[in-house]
Amino acid sequence: MTRKSEDFSEWYNEVIEKAELSDKRYPIKGMNVWMPYGWALMKNIDTLIRTYCDATNHQEVNFPLLIPETEFQKEAQHIKGFGDQVYWVTKGGANVLDISLLLRPTSETAMYPMFALWVRSHADLPLKTYQIVNTFRYETKQTRPFIRVREIHFFEAHTCHVDEADAEKQVKEDLEIMAKLGRDLCLPYVLHKRPEWDKFAGAHYSIGVDAFMESGRTLQVATVHHYRDNFSKAYGITYEDDKGEHKNVHQTTYGISERLLGAVVGAHGDDAGLVLPPGIAPIQVVVIPILAKGKQEEVVKVCDEVASKLKTAGVRTHIDSRDLRPGNKFFHWELRGVPLRVELGMKDIEKGIVTVARRDTGKRVEVPSGEVVISIERLLEEVSANLMTKAWKVLDSAIVACNDIANARNVKDKILRLGWCGEKSCAEEIEKQTETSILGIPLDCTDKLTQCAICGGRVKEIVDSAKTY
Repeated sequence: MTRKSEDFSEWYNEVIEKAELSDKRYPIKGMNVWMPYGWALMKNIDTLIRTYCDATNHQEVNFPLLIPETEFQKEAQHIKGFGDQVYWVTKGGANVLDISLLLRPTSETAMYPMFALWVRSHADLPLKTYQIVNTFRYETKQTRPFIRVREIHFFEAHTCHVDEADAEKQVKEDLEIMAKLGRDLCLPYVLHKRPEWDKFAGAHYSIGVDAFMESGRTLQVATVHHYRDNFSKAYGITYEDDKGEHKNVHQTTYGISERLLGAVVGAHGDDAGLVLPPGIAPIQVVVIPILAKGKQEEVVKVCDEVASKLKTAGVRTHIDSRDLRPGNKFFHWELRGVPLRVELGMKDIEKGIVTVARRDTGKRVEVPSGEVVISIERLLEEVSANLMTKAWKVLDSAIVACNDIANARNVKDKILRLGWCGEKSCAEEIEKQTETSILGIPLDCTDKLTQCAICGGRVKEIVDSAKTY
């Protein structure tokens, strides 16, 4: 396999293909087939998202795929943002449609005509919905599995609120959900308030969730948008308050795409393949019987007992009973990133131990067979903690504060942190001279820079800029 440090792009494609996550040979570019192992990974992420949304009183919905052009046109900024990326349906059978339909690029224009029917009074608010569906965008850039595709596996939460302040609380709740997901995926990120020219079409402001890949590029894995009443005015979503007055609702959205899985692959994988966080691994422990002549049945029996104990404890466990050499099995499961590998042979049984190999470090440890469950649970926690620590070190070392543009030009494949006067012309010059893209204003930034990197004027904001996917 290509070394990750030598050619990240080629390594990434090879890992996805060899670990059997996705098959890009479907005869429509950018519309890839989810293979069983990759789909199991995505489903585990979806389960986490559902758990956190359900716990915050969101309700899951499922809207139709097709959107009438008449509804899409009601929000002019939205058309400007997505008009050249949509797939159009103009015929039903042999008949030309009176109103053209489009495949949803996102669902504001599908949902909000219905929200206008559902919301009547302040008692109906907040309205908190989400769905996990496929969206479609005619992507013209080079496609890449999970990172840039034309059919996108997509989570989107849409909410309505009585006022801007309540919508702001929702934004904070969304970021709390993101923090929990980041913990489960052992994936650190930087939150950026996008600049005005790069916010979502129709939004009051947008917050991007940007992970860093060892290729030197950032990957946006999620976004949170505060709309104020921009969409509710266009779609007539109003409520009657306790004084009998009719007001427009304020709205938010929160989107997460399959890019999140691409970030996990890129952040944790190594030259041997995937390295999966235990929180989403389809198989957390694989048990490998080390068979000896005349002792096969005894070894298999003990392996079954160990696997049964782990499954009862809620650990996702698989016994690899294929007629292959142990080394072939080791390679197979290392490539697929299984966090822990249990090796059990007669020597282990006679010693009353279980040998456990960690995928993240490659180290083997021996644990007493009577303590296998508690030991495995502890090791899974250690793997998660180690992956998070390693990923944070990569991200921390990638953020480089630069006092001026001359300094920034000499820094390659990093996130540049710069002083900015607030003028778009200076931001454009930062992008031009560093060959990067402005990510936005990093939230919770503690760096102090005294001058705009371009004009030397007073700093209005700190901004991050980087190469992006």
